[in-house]
Amino acid sequence: MHFAYLCKMHKQLIHLITQSVALSDLERNLCLQYFEPVLYPKNRVIEEEGKVPVYLYFVVSGFLRLFHYNQKGDEVTTHINCPPGFITSYSNFIHQQKSDDNLECITECELLRITKFDLDILIGQSPAFKDFSILVFQQSLSYNENRAKELATLNAEQRYLKLMDQHPEILQHVPMQYISSFLGMNPKSLSRIRKQIIR
Repeated sequence: MHFAYLCKMHKQLIHLITQSVALSDLERNLCLQYFEPVLYPKNRVIEEEGKVPVYLYFVVSGFLRLFHYNQKGDEVTTHINCPPGFITSYSNFIHQQKSDDNLECITECELLRITKFDLDILIGQSPAFKDFSILVFQQSLSYNENRAKELATLNAEQRYLKLMDQHPEILQHVPMQYISSFLGMNPKSLSRIRKQIIR
C-alpha cells in the first residue's frame, strides 16, 4: 500500500483524536506506527464468535455490523458503524475474552486496526492516547445504554425516524434486513413504516 495513501488514512484518525486531545509530532508518528491499514471486501467476517477479538478497528470508509445468532438461529444485528468511528466487541476486546459477536463488513471497508497488545504499548507511551482510549470506551458504554433505553421506550416508527435523522447514510448503504434487525423489528414492519412515511 502506497505511503501517501497510508498517511491519508491515518490523517482521518488523527483528525478525530485531535478533536478531543492534543497530539505531539511524536504521538502522531506512534499512530502511524501502531495502526495498521487494511482493506476488506464486502460481506467479509473479520472477527468471529467464540474467539477473542484480535483488533480494535477505526473505520476510514465503509459500513460494518456486529451481529450474533439468537436461540432460533436468526441473525441479530446489535451495532452498525459508519465512518469515522471505532468498532469491536469492546468489553471482550478490553478483557481479552471470547465474544458471542461476529464483525462483518457490509460494504468494502478501509480500516485501521490495532491489537490489544499494541494498544497497551501505545497507551503506556502516550498520555493523550490513554485519555482518548478511555473516552472511546466511555462512549461505547454510553451508546449501549442509550440503545437499550431506546429499544425499551421508543416504538418501531420512532426508532426508524431517529435513525433516519441521525444517520441517513446508513439507510442508503446498509441492506434493509440488517437495519430492521438493528431496530428490533422484522423486515415487513420496517417496509410498512417506510411506506407510511413516504405517503
